[in-house]
Amino acid sequence: MKVKAPKDMIFLVVDDIDNMRRSVKAMLKLVHFGKEFYEAANGRDAWKLLQDENIVIDFIICDYNMPYMSGTELLGLIRATKKWRDIPFLMVTAEANMDIVAEAAEHDVDAYMTKPFVTATLEQKVIELLGQINNPSPFNQLLLQARTLEEKGDLEGAIGAATEAAKLNDRSSKPYRELGRLFGKKGDLKKAQLCFEKAVEINRLDVSSYHALGQIYYHQGKMEMAMENFNRAMEISPRHADRAMNFAKLLIKKKQLPEAEKVLRLVLKTKSNDIDFKEDIAETCSNCGLMELAVKCYREVLKADPERIYLNKKIGLALFALGEVNEALKVLEKAAEKTSDDIDLFMALGNAYFSIKQLIRADQWVSKVLRIDPSHKEARAILDKCL
Repeated sequence: MKVKAPKDMIFLVVDDIDNMRRSVKAMLKLVHFGKEFYEAANGRDAWKLLQDENIVIDFIICDYNMPYMSGTELLGLIRATKKWRDIPFLMVTAEANMDIVAEAAEHDVDAYMTKPFVTATLEQKVIELLGQINNPSPFNQLLLQARTLEEKGDLEGAIGAATEAAKLNDRSSKPYRELGRLFGKKGDLKKAQLCFEKAVEINRLDVSSYHALGQIYYHQGKMEMAMENFNRAMEISPRHADRAMNFAKLLIKKKQLPEAEKVLRLVLKTKSNDIDFKEDIAETCSNCGLMELAVKCYREVLKADPERIYLNKKIGLALFALGEVNEALKVLEKAAEKTSDDIDLFMALGNAYFSIKQLIRADQWVSKVLRIDPSHKEARAILDKCL
């Protein structure tokens, strides 16, 4: 694939700091790179821009750490989209620590550089990156060939090309990771497992391969080995929220709730601004009995979006489950102001008042239930005890 000369390119600069975007554009203009420039303040806005069919982008310079959608999350979407997957992508980071390097490698970042940097560094990185794309090594050519063959439905041919790539570079885990994925797609989990194991043997930071091994062991019923690999993936790169959630659900299934809670709290740190995701975590916690964390998440979501008044009921139920009856009653009473037919809510209030021996109030709430559903056995039982 041949790309345009830098002076003819359209650049997209993605960074949540205005001055940084301006600085990068100024540096590019100083060396006469770019005929046009677009900007985005985060990965989400950049991805939205890339959906516009009238916009053409030739090169992306993107910060790693941004709200709403990080640089690697954006890169993952781009690499998974046929239209954009080959676009040159230069990642900018404040530091090149272990999880950043692992994430960048996992999503096939073309190059990355650390802040602060000067114009000459940026110029050199762009030129080097374009040189690699215009003159791919035999190793990269084979991996591209494997991808093309796979898309044509020739899995055997793709496996052959990836095998040849592995022979050319025994220090890269990528061919073995690709082979593992291809064998998995073919249904040969035994060979897939061997390839992923080889990948992590070569590269101890190969997050994707640890995750794939975790899935294989999980489907084999080898829960301890599955958790070991998921845990290793999380240790290397805790920012993958979906991967972390799958790991947490696996721990919940094994009744290892303290471990699951640790993972969920880690996810919350990396997705603190995503209130929909936070509400999903709250639901997961509530369903498995992690009520303290459920209450914390529900309250943070409600504070961020006061329109979600339905959460008062969930907060109240979780507080009641924790034994914080008086606090639960305050919240549940508030929730009850907004409805006239929520049997579950009215029963929760009846049970809560009954538990602290406020029988008149308990009677009032279960009587409401019985007016809606005269055959409600639990409400009838509490009413009988209140008489």
